[in-house]
Amino acid sequence: MHLAVVAPQPLDELEKLVAERFASVPDRGLERPEIATPLALPESLPRRVAVQSLRDSRQLRFFFPVPDPVAEYRHKPADLIAHLLGHEGEGSLLAALRQAGWADGLSAGVSRGDGRHALFTVSLSLTPEGAEQRDAIEASLFAAIETIREAGPEAWRYAQQARLAEQSFQFQQHGSPLQDAMRLAMNLARFPVEDVQYADYRMDGFDRERTRDYLAALTPDNLIRLYSAPDVEGEQTSPWFNAPWRDDTHAADGRLLDGLALPEPNPYIAEDLALLDSQDERPRQRIDEPAFAFWHMADASFDTPKAEWRFSLQHPRAAEAPRAAVLARLLAGWLEDSLNEALYPARLAGQGVDAYAHARGITLAFSGWRDRQEVVMERVIEQLQRGEIEPATFERVRYRLQREWRNAPQDPLHRQANRTLAEALVRPQWPSAALLEASEGLTTEDLRDFRDTFLGELRLEAMAVGNIDAEQADTIARRVAEALAPTLSADAIPELVPLDATTDLPTLTPHTSREESILLRYLQGPDRSLSSQARLAVLGQLIDTPFYQRLRTEQQLGYVVNAGYSPMLDAPGLALMVQSPETESEAIGEHIDAFLDDFEATLATLAEDDLAVYRQAVHAELTRRDTSLGGRTDRLWRAHGLWRYRVRSPRAVGRSGARGEPRRAAPGLAGAARRADRAGRLRPGRRARRCAGADRAPGAAAGG
Repeated sequence: MHLAVVAPQPLDELEKLVAERFASVPDRGLERPEIATPLALPESLPRRVAVQSLRDSRQLRFFFPVPDPVAEYRHKPADLIAHLLGHEGEGSLLAALRQAGWADGLSAGVSRGDGRHALFTVSLSLTPEGAEQRDAIEASLFAAIETIREAGPEAWRYAQQARLAEQSFQFQQHGSPLQDAMRLAMNLARFPVEDVQYADYRMDGFDRERTRDYLAALTPDNLIRLYSAPDVEGEQTSPWFNAPWRDDTHAADGRLLDGLALPEPNPYIAEDLALLDSQDERPRQRIDEPAFAFWHMADASFDTPKAEWRFSLQHPRAAEAPRAAVLARLLAGWLEDSLNEALYPARLAGQGVDAYAHARGITLAFSGWRDRQEVVMERVIEQLQRGEIEPATFERVRYRLQREWRNAPQDPLHRQANRTLAEALVRPQWPSAALLEASEGLTTEDLRDFRDTFLGELRLEAMAVGNIDAEQADTIARRVAEALAPTLSADAIPELVPLDATTDLPTLTPHTSREESILLRYLQGPDRSLSSQARLAVLGQLIDTPFYQRLRTEQQLGYVVNAGYSPMLDAPGLALMVQSPETESEAIGEHIDAFLDDFEATLATLAEDDLAVYRQAVHAELTRRDTSLGGRTDRLWRAHGLWRYRVRSPRAVGRSGARGEPRRAAPGLAGAARRADRAGRLRPGRRARRCAGADRAPGAAAGG
């Protein structure tokens, strides 16, 4: 057994707690069993197999049996090879495959390790054209491997990776305590106790000979190639997954792609890692102009010289119809895709870039070291405004989006139900089927025209949070605003609107291919005031455990069972869900109704002292400490959006009185939660209950 405990108490106190609870666990002298059987028999290689997949996705994976490098974690001899093969910059294998229109994703690394044996794996996401060029892709992979072999490999590349790993370790941000404890417990089973935190980052020096040994294993004779696609037919069937498969054809004369080269030294590695000591309590508005608003919060609490930026480029018609919503997604996707080769070194150096579309436009998110961050921003803005929209890039991004929308009916059913409910109750929002249909006739010229229209009529809102002072943040924000030249006021941008779940809302049925049943019962609160939000949040805490206990543990109705607080923007509500492989949704609904009737009677007799426990639980959740700078920024950014909505919506302002700076959403709601009483009972919401269900057959899509 390996135990890891992550908690805020002093080590002496934690040691005492662990001893009290685990000292009685007997030591039976067990040792980890050694697996002598290899993952693949040498005489069975090479082997090429094709297997049928359910999802509309074409994957090509190359597996090479190698010794498990876990024992060599101090030097990581296989990591440099994985870095070079998985590189996505100019001259990389992926760049050549993208240029040919054959693939849109690649990853490389060691997997399936058992302590003695492992698989060095190269995975590719193929386009339909690439699926017909599997042999050429294989030949190009071995050409890339030969390029690495001829170059050495070189010690300076290892030193560069070691430098980046040390930066990441020195300024790492821990996630949730649960995730940290799980990671440490697993590392205790793999590494000496003194290295359980450092092992993943440790790179003590370049071992040229061992690196060459791993490189020598990457040969055509030591290969397992696995191709999966929905159109594969095979005469054999997997006994575990019931998937048809066959041996894949192979021709040794596949043509090689040109232009393969190893990456140049990374120009984006941060030099200035000094920590600034300024700290603000909350974001403060630094710029308030008719078409541009900027908020800044200096934050040194995570002890890392990083900054998070959010730029919301808002357009009044960004999602007024499915076609506009698709074009906004295409523009955001094109921006990321077209910069993939150019900015991949920046991502390796710790500079994150994300562009995503939403109902009001497109948000550009930047995260990473304060040093060199502005250079990345300037490159992204320049590409957005003046980058050439190539037909091949347009088609690649559209194919990726269409694949996502086509696969939506195969998503986990509980996600489909929540998505269907949100599509019905939040405007403007469009179902996957409508987006897929709207994408069919679009052309490269349509996207070029949309970009011109979108950038010609903008409002800009921005926020910076992190280890950056106000003056530097102001300067960067103004440069971005000067480049984008926004012209619209806040009143010109339509807001997301949560609809009332009135009695004329029909039963909603996800368009699904899943052979299961689900019922999602949504109970909307009477209004959008903070007091109603607090009452429903406390009710969510109250209902969670007894709902699970009764419908999952006792009645065994399904394997996904949950109930709790589920707001739609600032409209409070409760959601009760059961997903089952056997029970029909109508029967699930009867059980949920019976539970609600009984629970309401229980609620009526609940003592104030008992209620206080649940109020405190909501308060604790709302005031929980952020675990990362990115998580804090995302929370503040969402709170800023809700604050804007409340200020601009007369109905919302009249009921909540929310004015002033966009603080954490928690303090106001947390205070209301501590005062919440039983006035928010279930009866008022029952009149608005609605279900989203499916009974082991596709149904009609709702919403939009």
